Amino acid sequence: MKVIPIHNTASLPLPEPASVQDGPLFDRRGRNVRDLRISVTDRCNFRCVYCMPREVFDKDYPFLPRTQLLSFEEIYRVARLFVERGVRKIRITGGEPLLRKDIERLIGMLAKLDDVEITLTTNGVLLPKLAQTLRDAGLHRVTVSLDALDDRLFRSMNDADYPVARVLEGIAAARSAGFEAIKVNMVVKRGSNDQDIVPMARHFRNSGHILRFIEFMDVGASNGWKMDEVLPSREVIERIGTHFPLEPIDPNYEGEVAERWRYRDGGGEIGVISSVTQAFCSTCTRIRLSTEGKLYTCLFAQQGHDLRDLLRSGADDRRLDAAIAGVWAQRDDRYSEIRTAATTSRPKIEMSYIGG
Repeated sequence: MKVIPIHNTASLPLPEPASVQDGPLFDRRGRNVRDLRISVTDRCNFRCVYCMPREVFDKDYPFLPRTQLLSFEEIYRVARLFVERGVRKIRITGGEPLLRKDIERLIGMLAKLDDVEITLTTNGVLLPKLAQTLRDAGLHRVTVSLDALDDRLFRSMNDADYPVARVLEGIAAARSAGFEAIKVNMVVKRGSNDQDIVPMARHFRNSGHILRFIEFMDVGASNGWKMDEVLPSREVIERIGTHFPLEPIDPNYEGEVAERWRYRDGGGEIGVISSVTQAFCSTCTRIRLSTEGKLYTCLFAQQGHDLRDLLRSGADDRRLDAAIAGVWAQRDDRYSEIRTAATTSRPKIEMSYIGG
């Protein structure tokens, strides 16, 4: 069995408590922290070729034991401190987050935090069972991943024989549960699923959902990324615009990763996320908490800062807050701005471990 570690055993040192001031958090490039992404499991029921290829993540893969995962109480504690420091959006990710038992309990805990939006990204197949429960628990918004509308192609990409119909049922269940402006994410890989760009646009026009196209990225160390498989967002816009004329619209907020476009005939909007061809590092406000309690300041990070030991050693809130603040204060990441053929081959944390 080929094994590529999804995380490093070594961690970067946490800063000393005295090195951090109270108040809003800014990193070395003047970026403030606004978005916290929390991975609640490293497991997934899909084996998408760009994220968890089956030749690596097979039936014998050593996923994390439950004792190593942060408890919901530990996650809530970290999230509460981040919200006190300015975080206004929390996204629950995985792996597939709906595989985490009693995930609605965590949603309910986080929903009690003041002035913060709670969102979740899922592959959608478990939404028919859980959408209403999640909505009732206080989840504000859902994003569903769907990489093709052609069933044969989609089954090939998820490599777990899930049909498109299962995901579409999940999206319908989310709408029935009361979720509005559901986002649908499509990772576009040239020569693989780019022929489904226009069919996806056609399907979701006038649906009330927001379809977003994401450039294929060199996340992790196992997805076989090649630059010539990246289809630039500008080409996505050109292809769709040929059939359905588009016009750009302003972002919803500073630092929004998706560039927004709307159909001129009023058929709704789409978005493109261009982290390869149009890096947005300069406005990135995201930090990630991994399944086992490490903070990562970039999707393309090599190492994280271990909070779990601090959480389980009796540290008080002030010490934990100082560690969190110190990690952000030292942040200097701008991987997408400096990406080259050389940097893409360096070891990186797998996306299935810290979320997208």
